[in-house]
Amino acid sequence: MIYLDNAATTPMSDAALQTLLSVSQTTYGNPSSLHSHGRKASQVLRQARQTVATALLTSPNRIILTSGGTEANNLALIGYALANQDKGKHIVTTAIEHHSVLHPLEMLEREHGFEVTYLKPVSSRYTAQQFRDALRPDTILVSAMYANNETGYLLPIADIGQALSQHQAVFHVDAVQTVGKFPIHPEELGIDLLSASGHKFHGPKGVGFLYTNTNRLHRLLLGGNQEDKRRASTENLASIAAMATALEESLAYWESNLNHVQHLRQRLLEKLASVDLFINQEQDNLPYVLNIAFPGQLNEQLLMRLDLTGISISSGSACTAGNIEPSHVLEALYGTQSSLLKESVRISFSKYNTIDDIDTLATTLITLLGE
Repeated sequence: MIYLDNAATTPMSDAALQTLLSVSQTTYGNPSSLHSHGRKASQVLRQARQTVATALLTSPNRIILTSGGTEANNLALIGYALANQDKGKHIVTTAIEHHSVLHPLEMLEREHGFEVTYLKPVSSRYTAQQFRDALRPDTILVSAMYANNETGYLLPIADIGQALSQHQAVFHVDAVQTVGKFPIHPEELGIDLLSASGHKFHGPKGVGFLYTNTNRLHRLLLGGNQEDKRRASTENLASIAAMATALEESLAYWESNLNHVQHLRQRLLEKLASVDLFINQEQDNLPYVLNIAFPGQLNEQLLMRLDLTGISISSGSACTAGNIEPSHVLEALYGTQSSLLKESVRISFSKYNTIDDIDTLATTLITLLGE
């Protein structure tokens, strides 16, 4: 079995799994409790938060622990928009965002009267000037993903942050696909809100965080006073600790991991040199993700045939009831009628993939495409 769908989720590292098991077995108290078990749990929670903050070169009070990237995106967008609508009701984002960004923004438009500008790529790319030109006096929020989850395209985050530096709009970045892949320091990049998810960097599912440099957020979860009264709910302590371990481990070896996946990516493309293919958003790309189209080959059929051989990749777009929906990302790039929408697949790598994995995939693809 070969797993090459790491942009969807990654296998847990041994270190993260050991932390998960250890904390589950030995530190089961509620961090809000005043007794010794609670104090011990609170200490573990504080240390995990500090680990995340250290990775981002920020202070622990700027980290809100969440159930994952989706909640972090929702809290950033809905939370900030509703708490700051007295400043304006205009938001700027891109047409290629993850649905956990697009759907909250659609809700703000539909139910709260916000206006959202959806920027489309120009020649398959985005520039900071596009964001600068979209700003208005009533713009309060700009949201752009660090790397696209379907194609791996890296947006010019530092340049966008600089473009917003003299405007009231805060800058939210969905960094789910990039946190743990290389160092990200939001305060150096002009980022005000940053979302991440543990299972994208070899931590457990169901846990993530939101970096924020503002406490003016409308609360989405009501109840207790956890997370400095910003997010109610008893903390998922074992998973939080395991996420912190995974993040620390990933960043400790980020350069060697990056070199490894770059080698795997190049190896695959070399092995497929004789195959007719097209790389989507080839420039400015995160090496961990490769989105390629095989002309004349329906991606749904190719995915199923690969699965039968024990190889897991994906289309990158949404799948409902076994049917692949057209990719809104590729639609933004090529239009709704492009054949690339039905011919593109996503191959996403991790540090655990091997040269043998890549050679087997290439050999299998060549065989299937020749049938």
